[in-house]
Amino acid sequence: MNDRFWYVAIGGQQQGPWSTAEVQDSIRSGRFGRDAYVFSEGMANWVPITSQPELASAFGPAVSSAPPPPPPMRSAAHEIDYELFGQEMQYVEITLDPGEACVAEAGAFLYMEPGIEMATIFGDGSGQEGSGLMGKLLTAGKRVLTGESLFMTVFSNSGGTRQKVAFASPYPGRIVALDLKQHGGRILCEKDAFLCAAKGISVGIAFQRKLGAGLFGGEGFLLQKLEGDGLAFVHSGGTVFDKVLAPGETLRVDTGCLVAFESTVNYDIQMVKGIKTAFFGGEGLFYASLTGPGRIWLQSLPFSRLAKRVLAAIPRGAGNRKGEGSILGDLGEMVMGD
Repeated sequence: MNDRFWYVAIGGQQQGPWSTAEVQDSIRSGRFGRDAYVFSEGMANWVPITSQPELASAFGPAVSSAPPPPPPMRSAAHEIDYELFGQEMQYVEITLDPGEACVAEAGAFLYMEPGIEMATIFGDGSGQEGSGLMGKLLTAGKRVLTGESLFMTVFSNSGGTRQKVAFASPYPGRIVALDLKQHGGRILCEKDAFLCAAKGISVGIAFQRKLGAGLFGGEGFLLQKLEGDGLAFVHSGGTVFDKVLAPGETLRVDTGCLVAFESTVNYDIQMVKGIKTAFFGGEGLFYASLTGPGRIWLQSLPFSRLAKRVLAAIPRGAGNRKGEGSILGDLGEMVMGD
């Protein structure tokens, strides 16, 4: 209706009457916005200006504003700080802010400052134990399958200032710090490699999908599975180093030298070719085949290899050895009557 007149209310102030053309011009000039209300003869009450088609058309097509970016995801794991000390026998010192906590394997504890409190819990304290006692027992029971303790220890900072707690490796080697959110949120490692982690990291088990890897991999059908978005620490024997495998790239390693690998890496066990090499090569019948893409961590001295050498050096038979340092060795023992 070209002869219709409108009253326009903006911020509680009434203006008009205006013709339809005048209201449309004011809209196009920016004088009236979409928050204005209008009233005209025959209407029972004020209505939004956009509810009248002849006036709303002056605003043009509605511009859909882009939704605001989602708020940053809060880390499920506590954000801890750390520092590594030592060379052959390393320990890690973790600094906790008030309210922060970390978890560790039983027996890994080295020292802590007065504001740290420790508590023994079922499972790993990641909050993924399930509801009720049975859920917690099931999660803790999975850890027993990997040879670990049924319990873990939580170290919490209950003070008002930053406090420190430290954990040590159980045998000579290196500690590796893994930020799981940089590795797809999951790392698989040998079943006794885990040392400690920020609270919120899940320490579970991973079943081998291939029969060969399960039977002959040296770790049975189980590996430790570390999941989360925070820091976890694993220990290894000797020197530890990492390699990045390109897609399709394969590396064959001694089964005991594998420390950890990303979940994108394909892990399998293959038999050494050749009868003589397999039985007389001294390297065992099987090796691990790792195919990329992904990062792997290897150790130069697996603890099992070190233990075999120690066992081989233990004196056989009863009694004290009189010629342990003798260059004559076993011949000298025979002469001396050992």
